[in-house]
Amino acid sequence: MKTLLPGVTAERVPTGRLTVAALSVTGRAGQAVLFVHGNVSSTLFWQPVMLAQPGQYRPLAIDLRGFGDTDPEPVDATRGVREYADDLAAVIDALGLASVHLVGWSMGGGVVLQYLVDRPGRHRIASLTLVDPVSPFGFGGTHGAGGTLCDPTGAGSGGGAANPEFVARLAAGDRTDADVLSPRQVLLAHYVKPPHVPEHLDIFVESMLSTRIGDDHYPGTSRAVDAWPGFAPGDRGVLNTMAPTHFRIDGLPAVEPKPPVLWLRGADDVIVSDTSLYDLAYLGSIGAVPGWPGAGTWPPQPMVAQTRAVLDGYAAAGGRYREVVIDDAGHGPHLDQPQRFLAELQQHLSGS
Repeated sequence: MKTLLPGVTAERVPTGRLTVAALSVTGRAGQAVLFVHGNVSSTLFWQPVMLAQPGQYRPLAIDLRGFGDTDPEPVDATRGVREYADDLAAVIDALGLASVHLVGWSMGGGVVLQYLVDRPGRHRIASLTLVDPVSPFGFGGTHGAGGTLCDPTGAGSGGGAANPEFVARLAAGDRTDADVLSPRQVLLAHYVKPPHVPEHLDIFVESMLSTRIGDDHYPGTSRAVDAWPGFAPGDRGVLNTMAPTHFRIDGLPAVEPKPPVLWLRGADDVIVSDTSLYDLAYLGSIGAVPGWPGAGTWPPQPMVAQTRAVLDGYAAAGGRYREVVIDDAGHGPHLDQPQRFLAELQQHLSGS
């Protein structure tokens, strides 16, 4: 099927690391606004937002490695999300962007944060927008606002946390809505707040199905450990890049210069949440995963509280951020509440 909306142009951008697929709005120049997608998605999710940007901006979006049409180079998860952040830097260089507004969704929020903290004094970021971002202390396996490991191995996070039936349906290219674990149904149940059905749903499903499957990509490798729930992160693939033993953003307060940050999140997000349906500790606490050790040693990960704690530290060190909670929105407020999302984004960009 045709996946590009009228007015959107696709190109492949060669860099010194790999060739990256990028979208732009046809004929637009001006200040660059670069959108970075999350896990099990691609640039295609950003098209309506890109087309809605005012004329003074140059909207761009890139496919991360292993997603969309970017080269499927392997992902070394021991570097956290730095494979993606370094690819982002290579694209910014290749496109000659002297200054850029970065917008990162979910895992993409972690990628843009990593890009920022790895390049103090030379990051080129005019502003940063985090859309339902992964916690600065990774996904799964931590507790407390400071992101303390529940177990030294990082048990309960990484590639072993993926639902194998969902992975199989992605690999099979399942476009049906017959099962709750089909990509279409996962999108409708978790990416947006039910009963919302986003425009361009079929395109978004195609975007999900562009995810490369395997040990080097999604979900990645895993290893058995004695600690509950019996597995710990491997060293390859997508989910392991966000394991707390590999990914931790604790250098944000030291960044100079400090771009303004907008933190946008859906009030009803069930993926990145203090009660996430993807956090095995939370699922254990409601009886959905057996053997849960209990709240004393393995409480649900407070993902929102962890992000707020890191951003508060950024503000205390002289930065500024604004947290906006969008009502009646799930994990993708740009999908189910696009007008509110666009209004908040434009206010942020124009004030930067």
